[in-house]
Amino acid sequence: MIRGSLSHVDLTVAKTDEAFAFYDQVLGLLGFRRAPPAVFETGLGVWELYDAQGSSFSIAIQPAAGPNKARTHDRYSPGLHHLAFHADSRDDVDQFHQDLLKLGVTVTDAPQEYDYTPGYYAVFFTDPDGIKLEVVYEPVARGRV
Repeated sequence: MIRGSLSHVDLTVAKTDEAFAFYDQVLGLLGFRRAPPAVFETGLGVWELYDAQGSSFSIAIQPAAGPNKARTHDRYSPGLHHLAFHADSRDDVDQFHQDLLKLGVTVTDAPQEYDYTPGYYAVFFTDPDGIKLEVVYEPVARGRV
């Protein structure tokens, strides 16, 4: 069933060159593949992830415009707070953390357990514009608790 599943997210970025390089590397680590330029008419890039049933989810980055186009992201203003991605295991989160460090990504919170749900284990980091991202292993979401 696809109804109600997420289709795509577009993120607005000010640091376009840095954001493109960041998302190309980080989303690649998560299994996303960059779509060819012919797939999108505007924006800076689109990365797609397909599941076993052929459903897809994509993330695109768009250049900021308007009078506030150079400001950094404020997750406590109306809009996106953060974006989280599933991991397959705690070891997967730990490996992703090591990969982030090798890429020089700003890690705000190293992997640890949180009290959100039993076994919730995550790493938090930011993109070049300050958008907070998370990679999480959540056994409850996997039916393992």
